[in-house]
Amino acid sequence: MGTVIVVFRIMPDSPDTTAEVKASLEKLKPNRLEEDPLAFGLVAFKFTKLVPDEGGHIDGLEEQLAKLRRGDELAPGVI
Repeated sequence: MGTVIVVFRIMPDSPDTTAEVKASLEKLKPNRLEEDPLAFGLVAFKFTKLVPDEGGHIDGLEEQLAKLRRGDELAPGVI
């Protein structure tokens, strides 16, 4: 199988949580993490990662990103 590029756009709830969200995203070791300023201090993150085109890799990444939304701890080394 090959490798696919997955891109997610993540928007923190408020400007107060931007640094926390960025630190959590960096734990997932993206190939690229870009900040897109919106308005009033809000920032959207563009999270890009290369993953194998095999079952479960994208699902695992989506689960880790969902944990960020819920405020759960990230499981190290899952992705």
